[in-house]
Amino acid sequence: MDETPVLEVLRRALPDAVFEPAASADMPTFYVGRGAIVETCRVLRDDPALQFALLVDVTAVDYHPAEPRYEVVYHLAAIGAAYAVGPAAPARRLRVKVRVPGDDPVVDSIVPVYRSANWPEREVFDLFGIRFEGHPDLRRILMPDEWEGYPLRKDYPVQIRRDTESWSPAQLTVEEFAENMRAQRERAARESHRRPGDA
Repeated sequence: MDETPVLEVLRRALPDAVFEPAASADMPTFYVGRGAIVETCRVLRDDPALQFALLVDVTAVDYHPAEPRYEVVYHLAAIGAAYAVGPAAPARRLRVKVRVPGDDPVVDSIVPVYRSANWPEREVFDLFGIRFEGHPDLRRILMPDEWEGYPLRKDYPVQIRRDTESWSPAQLTVEEFAENMRAQRERAARESHRRPGDA
């Protein structure tokens, strides 16, 4: 897929940033240095020729033992005339990748540009241990708070068996469920007969 028109706009807007085309069969894809991801996203969103207004997803890949070990992957979409500000840019998709070293798994948060990056960045942090500098609330989102390690890392031990402390299923018998439903119906009936001034 041809990312050339997008890269031409980015190189004009950010002459100090390094952009590298990447092979892809389904959509234009390129790499950008991790120090330029926020400004790159801002240009992709705000430039009238691009208008990538929708952040579709943020995810990551672990290439352990290769180095740089990780890639953070951003999927964006330009939605076309329905959401254009001024003349519409064509509707299209885009993939942006950032290489992240294993010994310093940190990249700037793009939440200041795309607020919808909040939870996907938390998911990447939770499962890969990649920290997003400047994220407003970087904490676990899928694993329990007390969980140790990052389950999607290639070197994570797969045979871990551990009971979690923060959740346990509520099991009711059929009789307990029926009694709860009966009590709820009775309470609702009492409250529907109560007059507005009654205490």
